[in-house]
Amino acid sequence: MTITETPRGSVFERLAGFADRHRWTAVLLWVLILAGVTAGSGLAGTDYHNDFTLPGADSQKAQDLLNERAPARAGATLDIVVRAPADVTAPATRTAVEAMLAQVRALPHVAEVVSPYPAGDAPPSAISADRTIAYATVALDVPAEAMPADDTRRIISAARTAAGAGLAVEVGGDPARAAEESEGGPAEGAGLLAALIVLVFLFGSLLAASLPIIIAVFAVGTAIGLVALASHVATVADFTTPLLILVGLGVGIDYALLVFSRYRGELIAGTDRPAAVRAALDTAGRTVFFAGTTVLIALLGLVLLGLGALQGVAVALAVTVLVTMLAALTLLPALLGLFGARIERSIIRRRERATRRGRPQREEGHLWRRWSDAVARRPWPALLLPLIVLLWLAAPLLGMRLGFADAGNDAGTKTSTRAYDLLAEGFGPGVNGPLVIVVHTPGGQAGTAAGAVRQALAGTPGVAGVIPPISAPGGDVATVIAFPASAPQDEATAELVTTLRDDVLAPVATANGATVLIGGPTAAVIDVSAAIAARLPLFVAVVVGLSALLLLLLFRSLLIPVKAAVLNLLSVGVAMGVITVVFQHGAAGVTPGPIEAYVPVMIFAIVFGLSMDYEVFLLARMHEHWERTGNAAAAVREGLATTGRVVTAAAAIMVVVFGAFLLSPDRMLQQFGLGLAVAVLVDAVVIRCLLLPAAMHLFGARAWWLPAALARRLPRLALEHR
Repeated sequence: MTITETPRGSVFERLAGFADRHRWTAVLLWVLILAGVTAGSGLAGTDYHNDFTLPGADSQKAQDLLNERAPARAGATLDIVVRAPADVTAPATRTAVEAMLAQVRALPHVAEVVSPYPAGDAPPSAISADRTIAYATVALDVPAEAMPADDTRRIISAARTAAGAGLAVEVGGDPARAAEESEGGPAEGAGLLAALIVLVFLFGSLLAASLPIIIAVFAVGTAIGLVALASHVATVADFTTPLLILVGLGVGIDYALLVFSRYRGELIAGTDRPAAVRAALDTAGRTVFFAGTTVLIALLGLVLLGLGALQGVAVALAVTVLVTMLAALTLLPALLGLFGARIERSIIRRRERATRRGRPQREEGHLWRRWSDAVARRPWPALLLPLIVLLWLAAPLLGMRLGFADAGNDAGTKTSTRAYDLLAEGFGPGVNGPLVIVVHTPGGQAGTAAGAVRQALAGTPGVAGVIPPISAPGGDVATVIAFPASAPQDEATAELVTTLRDDVLAPVATANGATVLIGGPTAAVIDVSAAIAARLPLFVAVVVGLSALLLLLLFRSLLIPVKAAVLNLLSVGVAMGVITVVFQHGAAGVTPGPIEAYVPVMIFAIVFGLSMDYEVFLLARMHEHWERTGNAAAAVREGLATTGRVVTAAAAIMVVVFGAFLLSPDRMLQQFGLGLAVAVLVDAVVIRCLLLPAAMHLFGARAWWLPAALARRLPRLALEHR
């Protein structure tokens, strides 16, 4: 008697079968997880805080020295700016302003208030030359990121009590700007609605269109709760949640769509529903798993940059992608088990309607087969012409300047922006970006050294003014405030800081046996931007290298990983080139300014990972056909035919989801939204439809070549179950 052993299914098939058999359990488990983390995060609240420290940088050393030796001067500051139609020194105006400042002095976290009106015969330094603008400095006892927004709003409210009778009062500074940040815009809702419309057009069924949306909502909701809880034990930046939603919606819909599309294709081919679920997870599910792994690699590569704020954001986004991937592999099969019969009936009804109307049933993907044949006839033009255009679009990347937006880039409706403009008008643009020079002498003669520093600064081109030194208790630390002649974001300011450090202050420090450090928010921004630019090549090399290694293992080819890395870098380059033109050069009416320092690395990590999604999904179908037939040209044709429609739809969804974030009032989110939308559009339309098939046709069978000696040593990671 011969016993035939039933072959054991793959891990993905077994996972699909389990989720299908225990569909209600799987759905209930996800509902409980979402409800649990949402309730837990609601009870615990959030503890988001930014960590912009950069150990080893001059600005950080200066801040640490102030924290240790002069903590009263280590906190953030606010500027209360007043403007009078005639003269701010008029008795009535001065009385109103000083009464207001007295109220501010009594508020929480206010350590000191420096009036614009000088005592005795001292010359006024905080009153403009035409006597129409003056400002008071409010010293806080905490850094800007630790200042409660409600307490900042109380200061703003108290300051505005002096306004009236022609007197304008505005409050500027980083805490004021943070307190006015919008809680969000219509971006998330607009993106979901647009995605739903695209999916309805794609599948012709509201139910089928809703499933990827449901997966994305479950994944994003769970991730938000987990990250909120994690904020109590780790540093998570306050801009993490919008980014989490941005990436989670796009990736969640994308992954669910890939699996659902394969399931629908299996139903159309006549496969029964349970087998269709298993086949979808055993093919598209594997693709989602490996594609998600490349996204995780790219995001966790951000840890290499060593920046606290970015590390927290990277881990939070990695958690989002991981939860999304798990939802696509466990929740979606359960939902397909619940609603599969209705989806199948919808497919049958559409087919019957087409038959009754006399429309021939076309083979799915016939247009993509014709497109592949057209590219195969002229592969060189299909490769070179779009490549030239994309390189031209990416060229502005070479002139990108990193920095951080300040109040000068915000809407004029904000009091922090109006204060910024008034200060620039009355005292020059550099007053909004003072340089805090910290002088330390172990022998207690900091005042003498600080005097020499002041003299050197006063004679330096590019320095508009210098405030006399202020010594801290003990005499070993003193501070000198210098105002650049240029605005904080100007490249001239960064060049001035470099000149002061290397050429002006170093000889003074040596001559006086002192340590001289340039700190303050402007110097910190310059240092962080320089650190990111310096570490970016290593980050790119590690992410590209690990992703290429994964593709080498998946497709057992030398050419495919190289081609994938080049094309993915090209899509990132185009995205950053467009961002540079729009936000740095001020195209389309946008206020010009530097590119947010965190944007390039975050976009690279996200886009490189998402590009790998499409790469793996498309190449997996090509590889599947190549393994079965050994025909390279047919593999390209069938790969495009079976994935072109889905990749295009997935890209359209991600473009509208990401593009919706252009509606956000936040400049950083606008840059993220535009960059991700452009990258996905270019990747799906130009790279996947032209460059990739052209390159694969030119490679021919060589695309799948791997030296025999290397093939024997590499482990095999199959994208299709054997």
